[in-house]
Amino acid sequence: MSRVGVLLKRDNPVNATVRRAMEHTAQALKIQLRSVEARDPADLEDAVSALVKEHAGAIAVLEEAMLLAQAGRIADLARKHHLPTIGFVEYARAGGLLAYGVNFPERWRRAAGFVDKILKGAKPANLPVEQATKFDLVINLKTAKALGLTIPQSLLLRADQVIQ
Repeated sequence: MSRVGVLLKRDNPVNATVRRAMEHTAQALKIQLRSVEARDPADLEDAVSALVKEHAGAIAVLEEAMLLAQAGRIADLARKHHLPTIGFVEYARAGGLLAYGVNFPERWRRAAGFVDKILKGAKPANLPVEQATKFDLVINLKTAKALGLTIPQSLLLRADQVIQ
């Protein structure tokens, strides 16, 4: 694969940072990235079609509320064009091929610990900033089969969840 499409919503301020990290990694792997924006659900079909015209070999879906709400539709469009996809955990559960991302329930538990400390009198400015430490890999074998892909056993063994 030499070209990956990136589906995003540009007005999400986090996307600029994520995009820079993706470009750095893509450069090291000699992969070209092609970004396409979907501002609202009506843009999704055209966005995926644009990536097909750009000869994307796969699609990376960036985390964004609108894209999350449309996860099933995005997965359907990608499968229609025989494109493997990677995105957030909920996306793989909605029919995307795979996901790798922060374990949000774990992050929420950690946040609850911070709330507890603040309610007990700790000053928020004195609390340490924490990076996520738990990430989940989810693989959707049903989607892999629909795309005619075989997922290596070594990857399946590393997965936190395998969707049959």
